[in-house]
Amino acid sequence: MNQRLISEIGRTQRLEIINSLKRTKGMSVNELVGRMNMSYMGIKQHCITLHRDGYLDTWRRPQKMGRPEMVYRLTRRSHDLFQADSHQFTLDLLKSAQEIYGPNAPEKLLYSIFKKKAASLKAKVKGDTVADRAKWLAHVRDGEGYMAQFANNKDGSSRIFEVHSPILNLLERYPIIGRFEQDMFETVLGTRVRREVIRNSGLYECAFHFAA
Repeated sequence: MNQRLISEIGRTQRLEIINSLKRTKGMSVNELVGRMNMSYMGIKQHCITLHRDGYLDTWRRPQKMGRPEMVYRLTRRSHDLFQADSHQFTLDLLKSAQEIYGPNAPEKLLYSIFKKKAASLKAKVKGDTVADRAKWLAHVRDGEGYMAQFANNKDGSSRIFEVHSPILNLLERYPIIGRFEQDMFETVLGTRVRREVIRNSGLYECAFHFAA
């Protein structure tokens, strides 16, 4: 977690607002009031400050009746406030491997890491059904900082939805990690998985869809 950013944000209430917004597509001030023990004007002022400092942006959400409602959501800048397991040293290490061992070296190293991770998870996974295994995996991924949760889709399928990636900088530099993650999920769940990435206001979200 970036201590400079924490210091800049300053107040616990602002961190609570950011944490509340992290698992959503965005919330209005009234919705934040319903979740937090603060006044409308108090939350509004904090949102204005966070918007000014680049942690929030706004959009207009259509309503069935009346004018669109203004909604606050997080920006890419807020990512570093949450858990990160990769950093510049990792990127430099992979770059050095490429320079020494050739252009395919980073991919080979990452493939090996994810293959071992998949084998380790498969050996530990609990549950006789795909749904049970998915709930277990979502719990594990949530503990690893992916802010993951299991949910059912409207079409009867299921998904593991993640609103954070502790290795986002690696994903952005080496997009093939997305395929390795999908392969890992398929190994652990024992079924075909479709990986879907969503970019919301510059933030990374990822859903792993499968038949449960």
